[in-house]
Amino acid sequence: MSEYIVFPNAPITEALLDIRAVLPQDVDLKKLLTFHDSIKEIFPEKQERVSFEAGFQISSEGTTVLPTSKNPDGYFFRSSIENKIVQVRLDGFTFNKLKPYGKWQVFRDEAHELWKLYCQTANPVKITRLGLRYINRIEIPLPISDFKEYLLTTPEIAPKLPQALEHFFIQLVIPNPDIPAKTIITQTMQPPVNNQILPLILDIDVFHEAEYPVDKFEIWDVFEKLCIFKNEIFFSSITDKTKELFK
Repeated sequence: MSEYIVFPNAPITEALLDIRAVLPQDVDLKKLLTFHDSIKEIFPEKQERVSFEAGFQISSEGTTVLPTSKNPDGYFFRSSIENKIVQVRLDGFTFNKLKPYGKWQVFRDEAHELWKLYCQTANPVKITRLGLRYINRIEIPLPISDFKEYLLTTPEIAPKLPQALEHFFIQLVIPNPDIPAKTIITQTMQPPVNNQILPLILDIDVFHEAEYPVDKFEIWDVFEKLCIFKNEIFFSSITDKTKELFK
């Protein structure tokens, strides 16, 4: 794996490792709940996870918004002390690490151990998607004259329009055929803090969609490639001036 700087003040506010899977038909929420028995000393807090679905109906009379339905599909198990969460669902597993993040190897190894426990509980049939998502909050000191001082992908306003910018939202979907994988890069800004700090959000979601047998160690080789891809995106998106903020 390529070596990158490990910043003492890294901007990562949350990292997620996600594995989507197909479970046997006899695995239900009651079965998933037994997963907690093996981790409750580290993840004592429990919360039901609910998915939301909404729809539209189009007819000659127009478009009607259908009522939103709520369906429980799994559980969150939290450790507030260590700022981490395990999600076990009827369609897979996610490990979330909130700030402070630490190192990739530690994050990966803990996710791997938790995934093995999930497999023992849910007995997934196959894996369909692997993903890593890193949400970065970059605190830019004000005033700022040009976003390109800090980010290399920036909003650009047409010259004849007013140049003041109160908010922006950029989303890019970029394929990487070498892995193969895709990334969804989202950039936006939050309201200034005390007129001194402008928080910029750099959200990097890298994922690989393919079917794998559950017992294959190969998926962790894919995660290594996804991590390299994520690092390439991050370091290619920021300037040297931005790196100084994290030291």
